[in-house]
Amino acid sequence: MAEAARALWVTSAGKCEIRPVALPACPPDQVEVRTLHSAVSRGTESLVLQGRIPSSQHQRMRAPFQEGEFPWPVKYGYLNVGVVETGPPGWEGRTVFCLFPHQTRYVVPVDAVTPVPPEVPPERAVLAGTVETAINALWDAAPLLGDRVSVVGGGMVGCAVTALLARFPGVEVQLVDVDPAREATANALGASFATPENAVGDRDLVVHASASEEGLTRSLELLAAEGRVVELSWYGDRRVSLPLGEFFHSRRLTIRSSQVGVVAHPRRDHGERMALALRLLADPVFDSLITGQSRFEEMPELLSGELPALCHRIDYGADHARR
Repeated sequence: MAEAARALWVTSAGKCEIRPVALPACPPDQVEVRTLHSAVSRGTESLVLQGRIPSSQHQRMRAPFQEGEFPWPVKYGYLNVGVVETGPPGWEGRTVFCLFPHQTRYVVPVDAVTPVPPEVPPERAVLAGTVETAINALWDAAPLLGDRVSVVGGGMVGCAVTALLARFPGVEVQLVDVDPAREATANALGASFATPENAVGDRDLVVHASASEEGLTRSLELLAAEGRVVELSWYGDRRVSLPLGEFFHSRRLTIRSSQVGVVAHPRRDHGERMALALRLLADPVFDSLITGQSRFEEMPELLSGELPALCHRIDYGADHARR
């Protein structure tokens, strides 16, 4: 074991530090990956940063290559793109996506990485985990041709869902968010935009991704009779109160949960879903989701403050390349 990498660790509420990592030798059935880019999943990683993962969910919410235990210290993250430097025949030099934390290089089994198609830039490929979540949500939602759909919550996941829905034939999509600045993003994705008070109602389907009680309540209000909300938000340790009297029963509304941990398609597995996400990222429209970027060395300071970007990409310099 030799000191060969550095990784970001959450050490206490709102505090992070970069620590050295000793990498093992790379066995024949594994790959050593040098990270090119990672990305901050603002929703879940903010909950981790604040220590707000409920104790009942500590095991379920573990990232695939997490180290440490909730609440702290913990090495967490799952949006990583890198290049294989050592691996089985045919793997060296390939760009891959992996559900790995923020770390300069790492060793994982071959089946833990997914090749990035040549038509997808590595800078865009960091969105693969988010697009995978959006795919799963739409498998749960099963929109129909001509549906009137709203996406409430214009964050990273909500915008990925919007981008996919806007490509469904005949589907009318409106992105709803409290921030009027999201209108430009909605339009770039091929959708209309509204603030919550001006949102169009009588919707067949609403996908909720604002992680707020107000957003979920508004999602129910926007539905037509027999309509359904697909709930993507995860609230950590917060309780949510909803108006399940009033119109909820008379309109026969449905709230359906969706979570990426279970593949919502009976004939697909995790690997196939991830490969699909990467193929979809050939569309340059997804570049509009990446609205911030920093160097790896800046992460402790970055995460100690506000993070306004939809997707904040982390770029890894040449300092960690093999010497």
